[in-house]
Amino acid sequence: MVAAAALAWLGPAPGATGGALRPDLLAKAGVALLFFLHGLALSCGALRDGVLHWRLHLLAQSCVFLLFPLLGLVLYHGLAGQLAEPLRIGLFFLCAAPSTVSSSVAMTAAARGNVAGSVFNATTSSLLGIILTPLWVATALGAAGETRPLGPVIWDLVRWLLLPLAAGQALRPWWGAWLAARKARIAYVDRGVILFLVYTSFCDSFQEGVWRQQGPWSLALVLALSLAVLAAMLGAASAVARLAGLAREDRIAMVFCGAKKSLAAGVPMAKLIFGAHPALGMILLPLMVYHTVQLVAGGMLAQRWGEQR
Repeated sequence: MVAAAALAWLGPAPGATGGALRPDLLAKAGVALLFFLHGLALSCGALRDGVLHWRLHLLAQSCVFLLFPLLGLVLYHGLAGQLAEPLRIGLFFLCAAPSTVSSSVAMTAAARGNVAGSVFNATTSSLLGIILTPLWVATALGAAGETRPLGPVIWDLVRWLLLPLAAGQALRPWWGAWLAARKARIAYVDRGVILFLVYTSFCDSFQEGVWRQQGPWSLALVLALSLAVLAAMLGAASAVARLAGLAREDRIAMVFCGAKKSLAAGVPMAKLIFGAHPALGMILLPLMVYHTVQLVAGGMLAQRWGEQR
């Protein structure tokens, strides 16, 4: 309903007849709805509880927005000539995307880790990603013309992500309880919007014929690279936490927040950062594969650590 109202306000596409909806605005309205709901669900109390663990937060965000993108740069340049350009872009975008929220917190809780610190880190990552992710993408790919100019990208991220998020947070005192009571139903809305964005991206890519030159080996290679990236970042996050002398609970939160990437935030960001890129479906493929792999591996780790505790 919110998406439809936004589209009605924006009006039909130039040259469209009968009030036809513009697909790009429909996608952006879905993005705005998604982040509006995220703003409603964002608990300031949980953030306050976790804010004092500053070493944990600094190290976790360094993993997400420094170590990860540097690894992405190595993969992007190292795989030149061996992997299709859109998939290389997708690997770098995966590494530059923010950390996931819900699964990081859930797995930290299951492993008996620092849940408050996990909530703070995961939420902070989503907010920082609105600025840092497009900056990394523009720095690495802007010169090659693979992304839109940074100024319009930042403006789109502000009006379609940050403002709806702020609006949801402002309305939380009145609508927060209503949202909590319908959490399961709202989850279907979240997943539906993400599925719509992914579906339209893949449809555009198929229509442009970008998949015709890709064989099964490309998907297999993306899967292998996703497993390698996850193993590397799990190991790096764990090693950094141990070297910093963090307590066991903080190390658990560090691993889950520092080595995971968000499909829920990454897909809308990719839509805005890459615009009408004909191979957007392929760009999103590494993030989608990594998301699945991290859920399986993270679930196994959380169960193991929870039993050890």
